[in-house]
Amino acid sequence: MDTNYTVLARKYRSQDFQSLIGQDVLVKTLTTAIKTGRIAHAYIFTGIRGTGKTSTARILAKALNCLSSDGPTATPCGTCENCRAIAAGQHIDVLEIDAASHTGVDNMREILDAAQYRPTNGRYKVYIIDEVHMLSTSAFNALLKTLEEPPAHVIFILATTEIRKVPVTILSRCQRFDLVRVPVETLKKHFAWIAEQEKVELTDAANELLARAADGSVRDGLSLLDQAIAQTGGHVDETAVMDMLKRADRGVVVDFMQTILSGNVATAMAKADEIYTNGADLTMLLTDMMEWTHWATRMHPVLHIGESDNIPYTADQRARINEINKHVSLNTLSRIWQVMVASVPEMAAATNQKQCFDMLIIRLMHIADMPPISEMVKNEKVSTPNVAAPVAPKPASIEIKTANDLADLLKDAREIMLYSYFTKNIEVSSITGKCISYFDRGNDPEFQKKLVVWLKDKTNDNWELNKIEESHQNQTVREQIETDVESDPMVADAMSLFEGAEIVGISKQ
Repeated sequence: MDTNYTVLARKYRSQDFQSLIGQDVLVKTLTTAIKTGRIAHAYIFTGIRGTGKTSTARILAKALNCLSSDGPTATPCGTCENCRAIAAGQHIDVLEIDAASHTGVDNMREILDAAQYRPTNGRYKVYIIDEVHMLSTSAFNALLKTLEEPPAHVIFILATTEIRKVPVTILSRCQRFDLVRVPVETLKKHFAWIAEQEKVELTDAANELLARAADGSVRDGLSLLDQAIAQTGGHVDETAVMDMLKRADRGVVVDFMQTILSGNVATAMAKADEIYTNGADLTMLLTDMMEWTHWATRMHPVLHIGESDNIPYTADQRARINEINKHVSLNTLSRIWQVMVASVPEMAAATNQKQCFDMLIIRLMHIADMPPISEMVKNEKVSTPNVAAPVAPKPASIEIKTANDLADLLKDAREIMLYSYFTKNIEVSSITGKCISYFDRGNDPEFQKKLVVWLKDKTNDNWELNKIEESHQNQTVREQIETDVESDPMVADAMSLFEGAEIVGISKQ
């Protein structure tokens, strides 16, 4: 038996900038900087797991220390002594530090003391600090001065999945790169290429399922592909992947949603029992139902959006969704979406998921039968013709001058989804009159549309939202609140009593 098997995520890990997939902006910026000699002393890479943060750090370390040229090169050879040692994690001048197990100030002092000495075999000493947000406050403070003015031979590369937990004082000393989720089509091409290299038969439908299940993470997708190959022995088809993921076929989901919207409770419950008996994961089924509702809403003729190339349904399934949309209002789709979103934590906490799922189906069917609010209001007016409608008071003038003003309005109006996204992801640069300039960390294309509609409805004015492409390092509303709390003398005293203490949540009354 071969005991030296290497999992696909490690075997096909990117070894140079050309093989780093899905991060074109990052690759172009770093290669241009190396070619022009504009190499920064500190970088910070952030993004979800499996997008290439540590791989990029290693590639950059190779580029700085490769022996194939007289100086740093954007195309490291991968074969010289330095490149091979860095790839294996054994280079004496390239230190990979796990911040989760080196959180204290003493650990940081040891690193900084060693940084003063010149490199032994390379041009630069490179310190790669993974999951840097795990460092303690004292460790961050110890790093500040050296990170701002390190020795000429030292490069710091920080990586994190939780950029909000990294102090602004650290961020301001680094060049920040946000690694994006890798698109589904890019993942599919990558997985198909790997299957060809491994001499594995991977069907298009199975590849589609794996790429979407990866959720933008190359490592997650390769782990799933590895598991599918082990399960099938080399013939990976749609049925095998769905069985592995415990997902129902999308055609089954379309049938199920059509039954729910038809109002036939007995048939819907029978279908739910059948899907459950066939081994589907009910949590995954709920996710698929939410996916269906999302795309059905986007495809609804009332919105005039049209179809997108990213819709994960076949032509026949799209035709069925369009037919369903002829008989279902946008209002109904919106209501069942809200019920399903609210059911996600219920399903996670339920001791018996089948019972919870059955109750969800019944709620969905009764919600779907309800007439639109406008129709209910109209019927109410018709049924009481002799009652004079009260005169609505003239709304008070609403002023929005700061990000906090807007956040408070959203909170008071119970716009929970907009409030949560705005306070967590939006850096407001300026608010002038009825114009808001901002940077969106989450890059949600729907946010601007929703906020413009809400502001129009709330203030009866037309607002202009100007989305800027680069962050000006402004704090979000949530970060402002956290900063205010951390600067409170009483909080600081409380934090000093417990080593390693951190603020994990703030309740603003």
